[in-house]
Amino acid sequence: MVPESKRQHLQSLLRDCGSVVVGYSGGVDSVFLARVAVQVLGPERVLAVTGKSDSIASWMEDTARGVAEEFGIPWLELETREMDDPRYAANPSNRCYFCKSELWGRLSALARERGYNTVLDGANADDVGDHRPGAVAATENDVRSPLLEAGLTKAEIRAWSHELGLPTWDQPAAPCLASRIPYGLSVTPERLKQIERAELGLRALGFRDFRVRHHGSVARLEVHPDELHRVTAHRAEMLRAVRSAGFGRVLIDLQGYRRGALNEGLAGVQLVQLGAAL
Repeated sequence: MVPESKRQHLQSLLRDCGSVVVGYSGGVDSVFLARVAVQVLGPERVLAVTGKSDSIASWMEDTARGVAEEFGIPWLELETREMDDPRYAANPSNRCYFCKSELWGRLSALARERGYNTVLDGANADDVGDHRPGAVAATENDVRSPLLEAGLTKAEIRAWSHELGLPTWDQPAAPCLASRIPYGLSVTPERLKQIERAELGLRALGFRDFRVRHHGSVARLEVHPDELHRVTAHRAEMLRAVRSAGFGRVLIDLQGYRRGALNEGLAGVQLVQLGAAL
């Protein structure tokens, strides 16, 4: 249940913005924000923009496009070039800062060119305290976070999304593909494509909430604890799917998928080789 005070607060924040460009990834938060913005401001004062990049999974682009078409959200896809920045490609712990600087810089310029007042992102109240160097880039580009300002949590956003009939209401979190590469291992188009091919293979097997972590020739699979019981039954198919993406070895992380695992590295993580007996 979403408190009425938070609903009114979000609507008031959007009205105060006047006209908005929404950073629209196709994820739960940005889809919800774009939909409510259209409700409050009207489609003529909203533009949802998806950054097109090798680091964005193709199925996320498809979701962004499909929801925009279904719900009458004005939508634009804009190429971003973070891969051309050697600071981003080097994959330091603040990699997201360079990516978001590119994205928000382009969206801010687009907003000025087309006469929109404010650029918005989908950060919510649950993001506070997380390691989010991209938030620094948002601040530097005067990007506002109305979901965060209204105090909306992820659970509340999902509940309100369900009310609105948005197909993303129960969609698992889906950060960029580069988040599967441990800090210090360079981000390349080839590695991003490997990750996407492997994850598409696992999605085809019915897995919903998981990550394929890239460790050079090794893929480390994090599967949500609720789905770990399916690994034994689908071991052979999983092995084929991930190896066909170009990985030599496939490991299962027995801790399963959990938020923030990128920052853990491999230290202390329990692994088993998928090709071995389970």
